[in-house]
Amino acid sequence: MTRLDVIGNVSWDVTQYPDHRGCARLGGAALFVALAAARAGRPAAPVCVLGEDLAHVPQAPGLDGLDWSAHGGADGPSTRFDLRYDLQGELLDLRTDYGVAERLTNHALAHVERNPRSQYHVCCRRPLDTAAVLDRLVHHGATFSVDFFLPSAQDMIRTTAPWLNRASTVFVNAAEYRLLQAITDTTDLPEVVVTDGPRPARVWAFGRQAASVVPPSRAPCEVSGAGDTVAGTFLAHRSRGATPAQSLAEAVEAAAHFVAAPPLPIPAQRRA
Repeated sequence: MTRLDVIGNVSWDVTQYPDHRGCARLGGAALFVALAAARAGRPAAPVCVLGEDLAHVPQAPGLDGLDWSAHGGADGPSTRFDLRYDLQGELLDLRTDYGVAERLTNHALAHVERNPRSQYHVCCRRPLDTAAVLDRLVHHGATFSVDFFLPSAQDMIRTTAPWLNRASTVFVNAAEYRLLQAITDTTDLPEVVVTDGPRPARVWAFGRQAASVVPPSRAPCEVSGAGDTVAGTFLAHRSRGATPAQSLAEAVEAAAHFVAAPPLPIPAQRRA
């Protein structure tokens, strides 16, 4: 099975909720998408840049099932996100320190040049130069999918619009889907997966609904990473020939398990 190379960040995440949930945890879209794909049976590699503080993550128990050959290292701190949510899991406030992820664009472009026939998922988030990355993928005729992050989605959708009809799948939440509809002609897009919290998730194919699945009801522990889990799981099942409906059902089930499970701890550095 072809490996899924996931271009994005692996980060420190600090989450906070009004009911005092939240903690410092391992996060980042590249990690969560790749981990979900691997758990669903597809080889996956985060294409990321790790700082000194997370340089030991590839050896951490539970994460060694990923292919870490595509990551790079750099002096300095890794990306950090401080995320504040309401009780419904809606993001209220975000503070970001990109750290060594400022080098992600060059790292990703070099990886694409070395691996033009890989299949890619691009996490369209700052500080990645998504236009440069998608243009390079299209130049090589690579298969790729994309997702967005609501705080930067409007700018990122506008930036990536010229290449979105070449994406195999576009992943958005309901608010991002409204932005997508306002900026692009969604009838030109081969496959769009739309999640909407506890409401039905849907797949649209060239503007026509191809699947609808109601997520299972589970009390969330952490919501950050749920959409990434949907993306990785969906892509893994689609790569094996599953239908959109089958893949979506597996994806929302995996996301429900993910948000109800304890968050990934920051792994302790091994002593020499």
